[in-house]
Amino acid sequence: MCRIAGIINAHLPLENVEEKVRAMCKILQHGGPDDEGLFINKKNAMVLGHRRLALIDLSPYGHQPMVYNGGRYTITFNGEIYNYRELRSELMQSGYTFSTASDTEVILAAFAAWGTTSFSRLNGMFAFALWDNTEEKLFLVRDPSGIKPLYFAHTNEGLAFSSEMKGFRPIEYLREEHENWKIYMMAYGHLPEPVTTLKKVVPLKKGMYACYTPSNNKLYEKVYTESSYQEIQGNRGQAIEQLKTGLSQAVKRHLISDAPIGVFLSGGIDSSVLTLLAHEVHPAQLSTLSLYFSEAAYSEKKYQDLLIRQLGCTYNQELLEEDNFHTFLPSLLQDMDMPSCDGINTWFISRYAKSQGLKAVLSGIGGDEYLGGYPSFSRMKKVKLLEKIPANLLSAGKYSSLKSLKRLGYLSLGSVAGKYLFLRGQFIPFEIATRLNVSEEYVWKVLKEHSGEQIAHLSSGNQASFLEVNYYMQNQLLRDVDVMSMAHGIEIRVPFLDKNMLQLFYRLKSRVKYHGQWPKQLLVDSYKERLPVPIWRREKMGFGFPFRQWLANDDYIKSLSPPDEFNSFISNNIHWSQFLTSMLIRKFEKA
Repeated sequence: MCRIAGIINAHLPLENVEEKVRAMCKILQHGGPDDEGLFINKKNAMVLGHRRLALIDLSPYGHQPMVYNGGRYTITFNGEIYNYRELRSELMQSGYTFSTASDTEVILAAFAAWGTTSFSRLNGMFAFALWDNTEEKLFLVRDPSGIKPLYFAHTNEGLAFSSEMKGFRPIEYLREEHENWKIYMMAYGHLPEPVTTLKKVVPLKKGMYACYTPSNNKLYEKVYTESSYQEIQGNRGQAIEQLKTGLSQAVKRHLISDAPIGVFLSGGIDSSVLTLLAHEVHPAQLSTLSLYFSEAAYSEKKYQDLLIRQLGCTYNQELLEEDNFHTFLPSLLQDMDMPSCDGINTWFISRYAKSQGLKAVLSGIGGDEYLGGYPSFSRMKKVKLLEKIPANLLSAGKYSSLKSLKRLGYLSLGSVAGKYLFLRGQFIPFEIATRLNVSEEYVWKVLKEHSGEQIAHLSSGNQASFLEVNYYMQNQLLRDVDVMSMAHGIEIRVPFLDKNMLQLFYRLKSRVKYHGQWPKQLLVDSYKERLPVPIWRREKMGFGFPFRQWLANDDYIKSLSPPDEFNSFISNNIHWSQFLTSMLIRKFEKA
């Protein structure tokens, strides 16, 4: 796990390009504290940068940017390839040689052997830039789930890329702000891809690669892997066995590391299942990490303790108190790469992981999104009915005092984005227009530009899954988890998003994946005989904090908020997430 950056710009002196990339790497140092490297190609005015967090092959041989095949290929790579040992064996049988034990060199050899088709053979989380010196082309590549971030700007000056938006700060010609990012932030509570805070910077789409040719400043993007909901497997017994086998193998793959690794144990079913499976692989070495609170309504300690006692594993639990929240909140907000009303919990648990000497931790992200863990899965049938209401009646909901009715107007968009905003939106267009001093008509116009693809052909359950995967998980959970964990030099791995697990989730029929008495019934039935009963029979809590109380008592937050808005918040007139969204907009405006 690392941070990467680079610039190709023939309009600047090469030493200027190098200076900027060094500055980018310095900004990204938190995500790669173990090593730094640069690769310079004078002919193409290219500098590739790397900050390393060493987890596989901790020796100096894992240094990046890494060169292969006599200098033809060079890579700067962020991520982990979990099937690199299998690929390495296959490549060695074909005559390819290796001088390191790293997964990075396997990517290079795979590209030398199979070209761009090699990207779809990688099982892992990754974002990398790979230079082919013979063809004089640079490839930017991102994993199929978009677990690892990769942002780039293709302009008249050339190409620039970075693992974080912060990385673009040294590049003067990319500082222009996206004129509508605040509208998207207020609507979504995050910035939905491809929107960023910078006008010329966009994320590389998941499952895609971009090929850039410096000689003519041309770039094209291409999908190298696609996933779709297929509804082809309907045997529930087989599904349970495949889920158990597949997840066990995924956890084993995700535990590959030459550095200390643990598991986040919240006390919910996803993290409990991962802990159970990880304990099978490393019963003596397994270390769990958990946060708990004095506020009983938010603390899951009793559920954590049930599994810890059952497994007898090494555990680390930290009582997170309100004073800690107030002490570290300014630093936490400084570490936030783009505004989002999430990620605070990940920042604290990652800080705790670092204090315990860990470098990587498993997380249960993906279980809810693919197996039906959110309320949206039970609400989608109602959404289908509500969409049939005339648009003028839907829009009238803005006059309601109920948040759910206010959001009805979003369904008039007639798009997948409209569905998501109805289910999870923060502010409605009328409120956004009032707060940003623009017309409501303009807000609607902006939001219509981000419509998304059509999903009406999918079942209700798969529609909900599509929304949670491609909006909430993609733009909020994964992005925030990456940034907030890497702020502490911690890698978070997500076994539910293993390549083989995704193939299973997409081919299962909806009646198998989503049917049952409890959310994620398929997962429950797969492991309920091995988990303490209170864990799988409990109500879903989510990994939350006592945000309203703590935010209301925070002097730093109060200093950033206009008195009328702060008073509205402490009077319970707006939700804490709406209040936080407004506060973050002001903070990022000043950045």
